[in-house]
Amino acid sequence: MSAQMKTLWDRTSSLWLENKLVGKVGGVFTGAGSMHGGQETTAVSMMFPMLHQGMIIVGVPYSVKELFISGSPYGPSGIVGAKVDQLKDIDLAVAKAHGKRIAGIASKLIS
Repeated sequence: MSAQMKTLWDRTSSLWLENKLVGKVGGVFTGAGSMHGGQETTAVSMMFPMLHQGMIIVGVPYSVKELFISGSPYGPSGIVGAKVDQLKDIDLAVAKAHGKRIAGIASKLIS
């Protein structure tokens, strides 16, 4: 994960001490400058603090047909950089499905 994201998580020790994020739903998404830019490794590394906080991590199931072309089961990802300056529609479709899944699971937990 980026240094900025790591710093954010490092500042959540008070939340950890008070169990404030236990049972909360979350997910991760990534981007990279190339096809082999470490998106899956980055996604998994962002899950470690969430697991330490006791959060429920939601991924993307293969029932999301766009996942076969973009992203990973760990979360949506996109490739942007020198040759690509915006996300593709298929990347956004995976991201929207992921967000809908996170919201759906969260709503079931509060019902």
